[in-house]
Amino acid sequence: MVSIMAPSPRVEVLARSGIDTIPKEYVRTEEELKSIGDIFAEEKVTDGPQLPVIDLAGISSDDEETRLKCHEELKKAAVEWGVMHLVNHGVPEELMERVKNAGRAFFELPVEEKEEYANDQAAGNVQGYGSKLANNASGQLEWEDYFFHCVFPPEKRDLSIWPKNPADYVPATTEYAEQLRSLTTKILSILSTGLGLEPDRLEQEAGGAEDLILQMKINYYPKCPQPELALGVEAHTDVSALTFILHNMVPGLQLFYEGNWVTAKCVPNSIIMHIGDTVEILSNGKYKSILHRGLVNKEKVRISWAVFCEPPKERIVLRPLPETVSEAEPPLFPPRTFAQHIEHKLFGKS
Repeated sequence: MVSIMAPSPRVEVLARSGIDTIPKEYVRTEEELKSIGDIFAEEKVTDGPQLPVIDLAGISSDDEETRLKCHEELKKAAVEWGVMHLVNHGVPEELMERVKNAGRAFFELPVEEKEEYANDQAAGNVQGYGSKLANNASGQLEWEDYFFHCVFPPEKRDLSIWPKNPADYVPATTEYAEQLRSLTTKILSILSTGLGLEPDRLEQEAGGAEDLILQMKINYYPKCPQPELALGVEAHTDVSALTFILHNMVPGLQLFYEGNWVTAKCVPNSIIMHIGDTVEILSNGKYKSILHRGLVNKEKVRISWAVFCEPPKERIVLRPLPETVSEAEPPLFPPRTFAQHIEHKLFGKS
């Protein structure tokens, strides 16, 4: 049985308390510490592999050559990396700035005011303002606070837990979620045809227009007095179908590519997109869900806005689609519901 320890103080409170050393619960394992470096120095590295930048300007072009070139580059990045910077993605820059300004303004509120939105993880209520609870044997924690909630479709949202302050939080986040939902359909369509399937097949298999939901997690990483000992988010793959990420142009994201940690550059006006486990499973591993983590630093607060596009927990069974399986390429994943997949990842349940 997994024990849940009492919540530690908010990381923001710890960071502002003037401590010089971080509590032992935030210190990573010896194996992890070997690869944690200075994120600002690592972002400047130009040799070695770099995250692909995919220009979506031609995604719906009337010129077939332009359109197909865009689609091929996106599919290639999904096969080789499973993560990419999207530029010219169609989401207005002004809207992205509104979303970031609203999220930043919420986290700049006094902790007491944010606590009015606190979640109750022990009771299974994960939506709202929170910090990670110690849910593993070593009791390790991550150097972040967060705000998590469903943002699409409208009937699945609980606006009562959305921040009232700042006033633009609800309208900006709502409009952004609608834009991402439209982009999700376009991306899944390209990935679907890349598998030789009908354009709408992947989206339908992940829940379709009715059941695919979008959940936002704003990650707030305070300045850390010992960044070489901590992680903002430990190494993981996303369980989603797709994940879209904005950030405040402070580096931190690292991808485990070909045996090494590669630091994502800060590309202006881009959205980082991850292929999640759901699409990896449906494609029988042809599209990659890449291991990634978040580093912290002692100079700047980092904030990221991750939107996870997720299938319904119980309604469908995720398994490699028949068209992706052959004698030479047997199924790599057993059939599981999305809920069972999450349980398997968290607790090793079969």
